[in-house]
Amino acid sequence: MAGPGWTMLLLLLLLPLGSLVGYGLQKQQMNLSHKVIGEPCRSHEECQSNCCTTNSLDPHTLCTPKTILLQCLPWKKPNGYRCSDNSECQSSCCVRNNKSPQEFCTSQTIFLQCVPWRKPNGNFCSSHQECSSQCCIQLREDSPFRCTPRTGILAQCLPL
Repeated sequence: MAGPGWTMLLLLLLLPLGSLVGYGLQKQQMNLSHKVIGEPCRSHEECQSNCCTTNSLDPHTLCTPKTILLQCLPWKKPNGYRCSDNSECQSSCCVRNNKSPQEFCTSQTIFLQCVPWRKPNGNFCSSHQECSSQCCIQLREDSPFRCTPRTGILAQCLPL
């Protein structure tokens, strides 16, 4: 009687261990199709978060968390990074910030406007939009167009 009792007790002790081994295999299979945040991926379905996007300037995609509103948003460039379109920037503002033709991600104004860099007074210009004063005029008939400050009570664009 001691023999079968001990066998039964041994089987009962090994039963949880067997189920854990099965659980481990099941967990491994699940991890192959449900990657954690930070792991490389090709599609949303591979990720536990169901979100596979670019997460930096590196073109590879990674499993990333969803936003509070359960959106899956790609990484966007912070201010100071080169850009070619507003959609590339966290600030949604891609403009020139100096004389160079290259554009950079820049913060918006307090009125949520995306204002490009403009030439200071005295610089050569070809249109009003190029100047910070919004005033590009010829001071004399034979002189080139230059950015000039607005003058008068109504701040008009007039020669001095």
